[in-house]
Amino acid sequence: MAPPRLVYDDDCGFCMYCVRWLLRFGEFEPVGFDELTPDQVARLPDEYENCMHLLTDDAVYSCGEGAEQSFARCGAIGRGLVGLAGLVPYWSRVRERGYRFVADRRGIWGRFRSCRSVE
Repeated sequence: MAPPRLVYDDDCGFCMYCVRWLLRFGEFEPVGFDELTPDQVARLPDEYENCMHLLTDDAVYSCGEGAEQSFARCGAIGRGLVGLAGLVPYWSRVRERGYRFVADRRGIWGRFRSCRSVE
């Protein structure tokens, strides 16, 4: 089975920093928006450039859920943190709002953490 594909905005330094961090702790195939194949694009939501995605052989996870599923694949600590987060009331709503808060401010976060490539 192929490693899950981590789809990200390859024009965003903060996004690349986050992907680099995930690659450090988990096994993923990074795929920037500019590198997507037509088959991969067909699996993504229409407005796929609004957030990150995790493509597995049988599922697509987007935005906050994509981040959560990525963390869950980052060893025992990642799985544990995701498990604890799941105990928070209304977790899926909190997760998506939190993701949107960070994603909508990528330019600000990029001033503190950024890189030019994921490798």
